Amino acid sequence: MVSVKPFLDLFRGSRPARPPIWLMRQAGRYLPEYRETRKRAPSFLDFCYTPELAIEATLQPIRRFGFDAAIIFSDILVIPDALGQPVRFVEGEGPRLDPIEEPSHLSRLASDLDVERLEPVYAALRGTRAALPDDTALIGFCGAPWTLATYMIAGRGTPDQAPARIFAYRHPVAFAGLIERLVEACTEHLMRQIEAGAEAVQVFDSWAGILPEDEFRAWCVEPVARIVWALRQKHPQVPIIGFPRAIAGGYRAFAEATQVDALGLDTAARLGNAVEELDDRVVTQGNLDPLVLLAGGSALDHALDALLAVTEDARHIVNLGHGILPPTPIAHVERLIERVRG
Repeated sequence: MVSVKPFLDLFRGSRPARPPIWLMRQAGRYLPEYRETRKRAPSFLDFCYTPELAIEATLQPIRRFGFDAAIIFSDILVIPDALGQPVRFVEGEGPRLDPIEEPSHLSRLASDLDVERLEPVYAALRGTRAALPDDTALIGFCGAPWTLATYMIAGRGTPDQAPARIFAYRHPVAFAGLIERLVEACTEHLMRQIEAGAEAVQVFDSWAGILPEDEFRAWCVEPVARIVWALRQKHPQVPIIGFPRAIAGGYRAFAEATQVDALGLDTAARLGNAVEELDDRVVTQGNLDPLVLLAGGSALDHALDALLAVTEDARHIVNLGHGILPPTPIAHVERLIERVRG
């Protein structure tokens, strides 16, 4: 069967006439329709766990912009929530969890993922898949074990994730046990997302770039490699995108060690170096600065022209180096699409 989805075709070796486009956090506060929908849920987590609202949020940027892929509206912290570490979101401050401050606190966690708790996510995937246009792919996602562990140990986001790093140094066996549990939970969650309709998945390792080399290999590379291996046993046809943010090079080594199909590049990545290093064996994605999209004008035009020139002969997905910022004008997103597709 011939695919009509440019996003998926790219992973099968074809080169569409134009590069596919989607944006991280494309369903978000920059959209007035999203802000109205958000009012219908008492909390952010309620929003994520209400299928009809999650479906609506996922579809809004597709209706408005016609992106080549939709990413299911959810959050990386549904995994600790489904492991028995309740998550709440404080307006203007972000997520809060009861911190894991010593090894004995790990006993609070469930041994298995509560998939019933996550059933609304899978229901949203099924509903979204049924409602998407025929040419639009659907992406599922999870946080990587290391990034999830940083929030679970600190109980919140911190500038340098020092609580998790110190915990791993002081209690290496306990920390390895937590990572092991998260590898299993992430694999289970992604498997179920694929079974519910996700046609590709992305693993977000937002805090990968802060670790020394040995810890990076132990807590980021090896866990992601195990997740990829497990997914491939049952779903070899589903593309897997790795997003190890801010790793400052080593793209080919990461791709070869994990066997991801695509590598998401943060804003600081040297796009030309990454494209050359990966040598077309791995799809590249992202790198466009969210701030240049916010700025718009000639700065945006120049950045897009440079990106398209560097990736002209590569298999590349146009995306940002991180999530779209809430103040971003809609007209700037429209300009991005016009320049890429024009």
